[in-house]
Amino acid sequence: MKTKFISILAIIFGLIIIIFPVMGLIKTGALIGLSLLLISIYLLVVGVAIIDYNKSGAILDLILGVVLLILSICLIFNVSIIGVLAQITFYLAGITLIVVGLVSLVNNRQSRYGFYIGIAGIVLGLLYIIIGTYVADPIILGTLIGLWLIISGILKLMDG
Repeated sequence: MKTKFISILAIIFGLIIIIFPVMGLIKTGALIGLSLLLISIYLLVVGVAIIDYNKSGAILDLILGVVLLILSICLIFNVSIIGVLAQITFYLAGITLIVVGLVSLVNNRQSRYGFYIGIAGIVLGLLYIIIGTYVADPIILGTLIGLWLIISGILKLMDG
């Protein structure tokens, strides 16, 4: 039941991230903040869900979720921090996606599709950095994070 809820949550968050930039409702900094917020909520829920049987993985997820939560709130509500972080936000979001992918690799070693969730995070994080460096289009960047959440959700549903 927990796995299905987390999977559906990831798919919904992924769709939200993909839909919002297409509608042009939010700016790049807010998009990155929203993306990090949804990833942090996802990681916090996963950390709580797996704490019974994978304490080290749960602690990693919870710590990363809290750090991303604080960062996302700063990005969403403090406009001046965007200027400070403007040069590194694309790298920061890409590196975060890579770290989340690595944590997924560590936490999901026993699951059938967990390896692919981690690999998808790493690959999409690298793409995020490359595309963010040369294109800097919030629609494409938001879509990459949304795709990772959707892929993670679908693979967790198939695994459960």
